[in-house]
Amino acid sequence: MSLTKHLKSYFLRGLAVLLPSVLTIWILVLAFGFIQDKISVHISEGLVWLIMKVQGDGGLTEKELTNIFVTGTAGSVLGFLIAVVAVCIVGAILASVVGRALWHMIEQFIMNTPVLKRIYPYIKQITDFVLTQEQQQKMFSRVVAVEYPRKGLWSVGLVTGSGIRQVTETVQKEFVTVLIPNSPTPVTGFVIMVPKEQTIALDITIEEAFRYILSAGVVIPTDRQVTHLPQANSKDKEEQDRIPAERS
Repeated sequence: MSLTKHLKSYFLRGLAVLLPSVLTIWILVLAFGFIQDKISVHISEGLVWLIMKVQGDGGLTEKELTNIFVTGTAGSVLGFLIAVVAVCIVGAILASVVGRALWHMIEQFIMNTPVLKRIYPYIKQITDFVLTQEQQQKMFSRVVAVEYPRKGLWSVGLVTGSGIRQVTETVQKEFVTVLIPNSPTPVTGFVIMVPKEQTIALDITIEEAFRYILSAGVVIPTDRQVTHLPQANSKDKEEQDRIPAERS
């Protein structure tokens, strides 16, 4: 193997090892910067205002407090930590009965507002889908493989419920409703009704299915990877032998 091929192999191997870590750090830095610019800075400014009101005229000036809490590193980190703690407190409050009832009233107000009701429900569905594990378990019961979009092509699908009764009674078969997620954005996809007998129940969790879809099929549980091809039965072997003979 030439030096160029060795260098190419080493580069690709190093890239495969380093890229996930670099991308993870990059996403975290972006998230930290977003919180700092949109949330933490306002919290820091609020702290400056509060300290100015409490300390009176004998303490630090507003400019000095701004340098500490708004533009200073320590102050910006403090604002970030306060934002994180505030989110945790809100989550704890909403976990209670009173908090859920209060948030339900707020959501009802949003849903009755002409412009917000066209936007809020769809954003809420996406955030619940991505952030709430209970919501995923509620929406999806199991993972199956179905022949979609045509016979011979198998897709990973998530069972969301049973089929529509009129279809089931007309065809006289038991149907299941399956969401075929798009890759690599599984929050969108196609909803199809499939006869239950035409699905294959997969022994993987919903989380593993999402990792498989998000990675475009790259991430597969190790114990479920194909290590060898199954032996073709005699009928399939005869069919494979017949096609080249006919072509010749």
